[in-house]
Amino acid sequence: MNARSQAPVISPALVTQKAVQRLPRWALLLFCAAYVIPGLLGRDPWKNEDIASFGHMWSLALGQASWLHPNVGGVLPTSGGVLPYWLGGAFISVLSPWVDPALAARIPFALLLSAILALTWYSTYQLALTDAAQPLPLAFGGEAKPRDYARAVADGGLLALIASLGLLQLGHETTPELLQLLGSTLFLFSLAAVQRQPAQARVAALLALPVMAASGSPAVAAMLGVTGIIVCLRSHQPEMKAHLAWNAGALVLALGLATALTTSGLSGWAWRIDQGISFKEAIQLISWFTWPTLPLAVLTIWHWRRQVWRRHIAVPMLAAAVGFIASVAMGANERALLAALPPLAVLAAFALPILQRSLGSAIDWFSVCFFTACAGAIWVIYVAMHTGVPVKVAANVAKLVPGYVPHFSWLALIPAIIGTILWLGLVRWRTARQAHALWKSLVLPAGGVALCWLLFMTLWLPLLDQAKSYRLVMARMAPHIPGGEQICAPDAPVGLLTAMEYFGHYRVDGLSTSTNPASTSCRWLVLRTPAHTRAPHAPGWARVAQYNQRTHNSEQIVIYRRLAPTD
Repeated sequence: MNARSQAPVISPALVTQKAVQRLPRWALLLFCAAYVIPGLLGRDPWKNEDIASFGHMWSLALGQASWLHPNVGGVLPTSGGVLPYWLGGAFISVLSPWVDPALAARIPFALLLSAILALTWYSTYQLALTDAAQPLPLAFGGEAKPRDYARAVADGGLLALIASLGLLQLGHETTPELLQLLGSTLFLFSLAAVQRQPAQARVAALLALPVMAASGSPAVAAMLGVTGIIVCLRSHQPEMKAHLAWNAGALVLALGLATALTTSGLSGWAWRIDQGISFKEAIQLISWFTWPTLPLAVLTIWHWRRQVWRRHIAVPMLAAAVGFIASVAMGANERALLAALPPLAVLAAFALPILQRSLGSAIDWFSVCFFTACAGAIWVIYVAMHTGVPVKVAANVAKLVPGYVPHFSWLALIPAIIGTILWLGLVRWRTARQAHALWKSLVLPAGGVALCWLLFMTLWLPLLDQAKSYRLVMARMAPHIPGGEQICAPDAPVGLLTAMEYFGHYRVDGLSTSTNPASTSCRWLVLRTPAHTRAPHAPGWARVAQYNQRTHNSEQIVIYRRLAPTD
């Protein structure tokens, strides 16, 4: 993005050709595979948003709900539009009965995460190719070639996104936010690729904002569309001027689609403004959620402040600002903050050409110490679960997840061992030699995040599955309620309704609001109550059982049987 003034702007980057050596493609793909694949296999849908979203997809695939009105037990989704549920439901339908429904629903979202990583790389690459982003020529030659420089910066941008803590869990769920994130990243790419790939940029813009609008995020789509218009209006490049009409068209399409969905009674415009937030809460969320990209992004804006309205800085900066505004407006909502992560990763990548050696070394040593300690703790707890040593650690695990019985699996242990060995090799490579590549300072943060996620999803997966899945709850319910029975569960969350249908094979009614036996045909009633409270009295119903959902401190499930007239 060009400033109004035609005066040349001096780049702060001084980069030699030696510093833009390529990160081997096999290594980059290995990073991505270690990040995307763990958690895809061998687990149940987890509580709250993950299983709730899966429930709407599964009900569509079974034909229990209309494709225009996804619901579970009559309960409609509170957010997310219809597109994410169509996507998951379609994969379940196509892959059934060969693939487990939960896995089938996760497959398209794993592909979405892969596409987000790829789009972040290409967005950074296209922005790094712009004239304003290129490093200064060196007095005696040897400066980096433009494409080699752009490729090295793009590698750093991808590593920065993998290292982002906020993307770790939310990026591996089957929730609408991942499709919204794809849309925002696709729009980021559309503004980045205008100059060299105008046709692809136009298609990306026309897809990005409507996808966000159909996925439950029309307001963020509108804000991104406005930022795109600002970028195009401030630019002197003819390609950007020509892109203005396409950007405006995408915005109109998104607004029209959201309005049409709302008019049709679907999830379109839905304002979720929450003013009950403290400044401290917002800062805490932003601090850990955007680590380590935000500090590097701030460093980028400071060092490139004379080029702040150039496209390689302005586009990701404004896009990240939209994510921050949406999150704060929604009461420090971490899912809304997801939209800021790819643009922050792009900004972080442009800090690499000007990163001082002392700061780079500090990042390296912090990553080595922190992630090695985290990996060590995961291994220690894994050993304690299987051997009982250390005794105190094993006792803590038993206390946190009561009833857990560890099961040894080579399929879990071997990938964990390989990942740990690769991490140790990466640490040795980074600390034993003086690397010159731009991306070197983000290798260890990205590798550490990928390692810990791999260990969690292999060594700890059975433990996490029992703690976060409803399967055990349904196993406790089975002796009391025969399979196939209809259960009334007023005010129950969609996740619990889904669990009763998916794990328990019950028919559920989540719309019942009365415990009067004359008002419903259900023979069974399930209520959810706060932990450590007495079961409420339900006239006309006999209490059958009461237990916690997952752990001692979780909410309680109370089961009632309808009394016969003679009881």
